[in-house]
Amino acid sequence: METETGGKDVFVHISAIERAGLTGLSDAQKVTFDVETGRDGRESATNLELA
Repeated sequence: METETGGKDVFVHISAIERAGLTGLSDAQKVTFDVETGRDGRESATNLELA
């Protein structure tokens, strides 16, 4: 997922999308999210909500 601030892209796992009650994200879909660092050190988006 590309961030609006021009920062690095953020990975979004399908489970985070499903937890938000969504079936998927479309191009240019605007959402708010938190960034979580996993045990492997990779960052991913969590707590997605439609913006």
